[in-house]
Amino acid sequence: MENIERTLEQHGLSITDIVKCTIMLDDMSLWQRMNKVYVSFFPDHLPARSTFGADGLALGAMVEIECWASVDQ
Repeated sequence: MENIERTLEQHGLSITDIVKCTIMLDDMSLWQRMNKVYVSFFPDHLPARSTFGADGLALGAMVEIECWASVDQ
């Protein structure tokens, strides 16, 4: 989540611009722990979210998160 936050900042955005996240977990028993960290990054709003169990994430990762942000033009 910190990496996502830094990436957004590089483009003049913030965590509040996120509208949707997709989360892949190597082990669904980690959902509660992941959720505790996830919600701590969104104190004012929780974007739409989907969470899936996935076997064999890249580089042996336990969690992979993809987020979509909305940009006003």
